[in-house]
Amino acid sequence: MNPDQRTGYVAWQIGQILASRIERALRPFQLTLAQNSALIQAILDPGVSSATAARRAAITPQSMGTAVNGLVDRGLLERRTAPGDRRTHRLHATEAGRRLAVEAGQAVDATHTEALRALTSAEQEQAHSLLLKLLASLNPSAVDDGTP
Repeated sequence: MNPDQRTGYVAWQIGQILASRIERALRPFQLTLAQNSALIQAILDPGVSSATAARRAAITPQSMGTAVNGLVDRGLLERRTAPGDRRTHRLHATEAGRRLAVEAGQAVDATHTEALRALTSAEQEQAHSLLLKLLASLNPSAVDDGTP
């Protein structure tokens, strides 16, 4: 079977292309995809653990740890211990991290807009909805179910 006839292969290709374009958009901010993900997770869910952030991003805990270390070294994230659990570090974005995330987010949004311009607004919404459904099935940790 031609690989282009396999939905998973097409999705993988799109993911690879988008990841490459987003990495390029993040370079001026000296952020990797994993670092950007960690920063966003710490902003959206203050006190998230590194392990949870890794599961949501579908990367290894080691890769997330490396990403977090770089952000902590730059003063963009802080690790804080949780009351009653001094072994688990919770991630919190600093003010500088929040500012950088806004700037980087604008570049990422522009990249997404450019990548999706071949689709109408309705098609973009439909594709997004279907991809979220697949993501919820394959990696439920990555999808916000509305619970804190």
